[in-house]
Amino acid sequence: MTQQPFELPHFYLPHPARLNPHVEEARAHSTAWAREMGMLEGSGVWEQSDLDAHDYGLLCAYTHPDCDGPALSLITDWYVWVFFFDDHFLEKYKRTQDRAGGRAHLERLPLFMPPGPAAVPEPENPVEAGLKDLWRRTVPSMSAGWRHRFSVATENLLNESLWELSNIDEGRIANPVEYIEMRRKVGGAPWSAGLVEYATAEVPARVAGTRPLRVLMETFSDAVHLRNDLFSYQREVEDEGELSNGVLVLETFFGCSTQQAADMVNDILTSRLHQFEHTALTEVPALALEEGLTPAEVAAVAAYAKGLQDWQSGGHEWHMRSSRYMNEGARATRPWERPAGPGTAAADVRSLLAASGAGRLRAYTHVPFRKVGPSRIPDLYMPFPLELSPHLDGARQRLTGWARRMGILGEGVWDEDKLAAGDLPLCAAGLDPDATPEALDLSAQWLTWGTYGDDYYPLVFGHRRDLAAARLTTARLSACMPLDGESPPAPANGMERGLADLWARTTADMTARERRTLKEAVDTMTEAWVWELFNQVHNRVPDPVDYLEMRRQTFGADVTLHLCRMGRGPAVPPEVYRSGPVRSLENAAVDYACLLNDIFSYQKEVEYEGEMHNAILVVQHFFGCDYPAALGVVHDLTTQRMRQFEHVAAHELPLLHEDLRLSQEAREAMADYVADLRNYMAAILHWHRSVPRYRAEYLAGRTHGFLPGRPPAVPVPRRVAVPAPGTAFAAVPRG
Repeated sequence: MTQQPFELPHFYLPHPARLNPHVEEARAHSTAWAREMGMLEGSGVWEQSDLDAHDYGLLCAYTHPDCDGPALSLITDWYVWVFFFDDHFLEKYKRTQDRAGGRAHLERLPLFMPPGPAAVPEPENPVEAGLKDLWRRTVPSMSAGWRHRFSVATENLLNESLWELSNIDEGRIANPVEYIEMRRKVGGAPWSAGLVEYATAEVPARVAGTRPLRVLMETFSDAVHLRNDLFSYQREVEDEGELSNGVLVLETFFGCSTQQAADMVNDILTSRLHQFEHTALTEVPALALEEGLTPAEVAAVAAYAKGLQDWQSGGHEWHMRSSRYMNEGARATRPWERPAGPGTAAADVRSLLAASGAGRLRAYTHVPFRKVGPSRIPDLYMPFPLELSPHLDGARQRLTGWARRMGILGEGVWDEDKLAAGDLPLCAAGLDPDATPEALDLSAQWLTWGTYGDDYYPLVFGHRRDLAAARLTTARLSACMPLDGESPPAPANGMERGLADLWARTTADMTARERRTLKEAVDTMTEAWVWELFNQVHNRVPDPVDYLEMRRQTFGADVTLHLCRMGRGPAVPPEVYRSGPVRSLENAAVDYACLLNDIFSYQKEVEYEGEMHNAILVVQHFFGCDYPAALGVVHDLTTQRMRQFEHVAAHELPLLHEDLRLSQEAREAMADYVADLRNYMAAILHWHRSVPRYRAEYLAGRTHGFLPGRPPAVPVPRRVAVPAPGTAFAAVPRG
């Protein structure tokens, strides 16, 4: 037997796996179905022996233990199809590096998943035949909302195979953040979550897109994929030449041994399971109350969460048994199988702590306001030149008057000194160096409002742990952005007055769709500020993956990108912005800005504000390392995100232009958009290097105007109607 490249780690597995009693029925049905679809003898991909050895009937029986026989057989057919697709794509396109053929193959597959009654083409291969049959058998019992979610997940799974193929062709290994994002799509776990709904209960449409349900799906996805990466490293990396494996990604990023990388992957896997449990037990119940879910809807969400939980345990058991993977020496922490008898209790406690408990507890041990400074600023990689607007001085002079008129300077959170120390017109002048004086003023005011709000929420609500008032304020801010001419509420404070003023001037010439998108972006940002408060109340340093993804929202990335896209007009089709390469480009740019902000603001946030939402602190808690080591990790990741931006712009966007057959006008508009994102990163770095806001001497010489636990006196409306659910610019520098 070939020696394994590393010893499999000690897996955290808090729930027992259960086996569906209809396993033999599913095995027999899937074998007959695969032969009928042409997936076995003669396919050039599988023989009967391959299907028997992989045992997808056992996989589905473990991952869906409670559904009936027909449902289990259908689900097993889906898994046979998706694994066949993966192996078929490998043999036909990855091994031969035939990107054109792979693209043509993928472009046909959505035709076999029509949203409603429609004719479909005649299948030309087993992949198409299987998809046509499965879609026909599945969708009659599911809602239109589920059909849309599942078809999107299926198309993502299929289309992102081109990303893997491109990386193999270039010999490129992704950075950790890029890998997690892309693995969710190509790895298929969001697709699996759709089949969990089929087997258990559909998620109510009105909460399907909320953060708690999204996090349940994403943590489930990440854990499934990372576990698979550990078991499949030998087959994928050593046999198939695959580059999309989490162990290889971390091995490359950290420059460590394969064993060390495998152990880190397992640590992240455990952390994602902890995040799943935390979300299910704290955020989902709160969501049910806020949205007024009916008992039947609550039961459906609970059944879905339990189904995802069953999948985790069952998927692990299958990996332990399938010949598809290396599984010698795999271990798991199973609380229901603890050793008994004299002398075993202490050993078991140590084992549990080593596998999961220590990491979970460490997230709650943050001591606020401890001395950490001064912040160390490394040499940050910036390949793009800085340009500044010639109207900067005028914008500086006018901003103070606007902030005073809005009431931002009279509430105990900011004064003129703090406004001047922020010098947000400098940031605006770099973001849009060609702006008119009026446009530059508007940009600087948006930046000021967003940065003020990011300071306002923790100071006003965090220290008194008043989540109810924070949620009420968030709802009122949403009401300050009317979509159809309705009257906003009378402003109760500077936050509301400032947003109402900015909204009226920014949206005057927008279409209804543009207004709605901008409103959703601002709502996303303010709701993310409440997420930060939620963690502050629990004294919980967030999970690294959850932090990076929510950081984009607290930073106001959606607002930035929406306003940046507006000037492109109809030249750029919507599917371009939805594509994987463009989202990858945007996320890389935003992450670069977020991470460099965390580097500059570390002392300010951790020592002076008692903050826990900082990437360096998150890395310190996750790895149990000191500040210099954590800074090194964040610095390296900042560099990798910039290099990814360069890679996507130089290699992936031209391929996207060809794939979508974009017009010359659209290509020129996209080139301008890329230039805007370059200005965005250069401007934010220059601003951080220039302003006193984050410098040790400024921080030491300024008091914050309140003692910990005693927030400034800011008027917060309390007895007002909260808008019904659903009624509800540029980057926001933190801290």
